[in-house]
Amino acid sequence: MSVLNGCEEKYVTPVPEDRVCPVCGEEVEVFTKAGRLVEDVTCPKCGYVFHQEEQLNIKEAGKKREKK
Repeated sequence: MSVLNGCEEKYVTPVPEDRVCPVCGEEVEVFTKAGRLVEDVTCPKCGYVFHQEEQLNIKEAGKKREKK
């Protein structure tokens, strides 16, 4: 099955993404696998915690980035 070789890898390797803190608006770098957080991440500005396995809401993240 060499045709499918590597298809699973994109879901295994953590991908760095930026998230906007819902409390203070600071951009926080998080690592995701298949759209879910790999580990808990704390906002350095206000202390808000993005919890592991929390799914990234792509529509909301895109809206907040456009406002900048």
